[in-house]
Amino acid sequence: MLEKKDISLEKAVLIGVITKEQDEDKSKEYLDELEFLTFTAGGYAVKRFTQKMDMPNPKTFIGTGKMDDVRRYIEENDITTAIFDDELSAAQERNISKILNVKVLDRTNLILDIFAQRAQTSYARTQVELAQCEYLLPRLRGMWTHLERQKGGIGMRGPGETEIETDRRIVRDKIALLKEKIKTIDKQMAVQRGNRGAMVRVALVGYTNVGKSTLMNVISKSDVFAENKLFATLDTTVRKVVIQNLPFLLSDTVGFIRKLPTQLVDSFKSTLDEVREADLLLHVVDISHPNFEEHIDSVNKILGEIKSSDKPTIMVFNKIDAYQPEPYKEEDLEIERSSEHYSLEEWKKTWMNKIGNNALFISALNKENLEDFKKRVYDEVREIHITRFPYNHFLYPDYDDTM
Repeated sequence: MLEKKDISLEKAVLIGVITKEQDEDKSKEYLDELEFLTFTAGGYAVKRFTQKMDMPNPKTFIGTGKMDDVRRYIEENDITTAIFDDELSAAQERNISKILNVKVLDRTNLILDIFAQRAQTSYARTQVELAQCEYLLPRLRGMWTHLERQKGGIGMRGPGETEIETDRRIVRDKIALLKEKIKTIDKQMAVQRGNRGAMVRVALVGYTNVGKSTLMNVISKSDVFAENKLFATLDTTVRKVVIQNLPFLLSDTVGFIRKLPTQLVDSFKSTLDEVREADLLLHVVDISHPNFEEHIDSVNKILGEIKSSDKPTIMVFNKIDAYQPEPYKEEDLEIERSSEHYSLEEWKKTWMNKIGNNALFISALNKENLEDFKKRVYDEVREIHITRFPYNHFLYPDYDDTM
């Protein structure tokens, strides 16, 4: 649970379910992440509600008894927002809003709202607006019945607030217009990428809040915005980096997350093109997170969706300074030790056995093991460069760690 309790933050309750596919531990982990998303969006999670069920209720997501508990708590504690951990259907959202009489958001809406806050360039804002419109379209029916009591705040930025009076035809027209605008910008960005010439391209990818922007700042000596919140970076940043005398292009891309809204994957196509067109991926992982291996799986899944899973990849395990294994208690001696008790050295051996020298362990913040990182990246970029320009291989000798 987050410690910060700022009176300016919007008070919210979080609601999730425990199912056969999502056990109690998994549900808790998702709600931890939802709480961090809520805080990033400008809210504070006051209480969590979970319910064990075979599958979410098609009408109200959770059962009627649990919904009554949520309603009573909201009324007694002056809660303004209810946030559900999974995407709600239009019908579920309408039904729940009538029962709870407060603003109802789901994980997708929350992520879209954070993107709306974080979008800095007109291109990013256009991408977010398109995703919001596509999310809004099937939910227009019944919005008039509950939106009049929503006074802004989390989930209310963009078309959710400004397009209340529109009908489906106008929203569809807006979607078509935004798609055309994005198509035009995509062509311009494709030309820009083409104008970069044949320089080797390296892309930082990874789960959100794993330290990609911090690593970008350290390696490129630039000043990319980095913050301990989810989705601190939306716009792709590309920098020319030189390690020793070898130049290449390094791009910092938007972080991935589990249950990433399909609308965002589609609308951020050009941002993800930086990944598609990269020669080398640096998959950054927060090894201090207790479920980092699942984060790896989530990122790999999205890389597969954008047809980039077969690219040369170096796994960069970041935040080794913050890694703390779960203490092993005497009463646990008879229980088989699980991965949560692994020391950092054991994790290193585990991953070195899996992928050999394609695993690196660093702290971008404290600049630990950065020489190993630079050498590995240099060697990989050099190999790609020599393959591309075999006639000037003599320009780039082996990495010299005395420089």
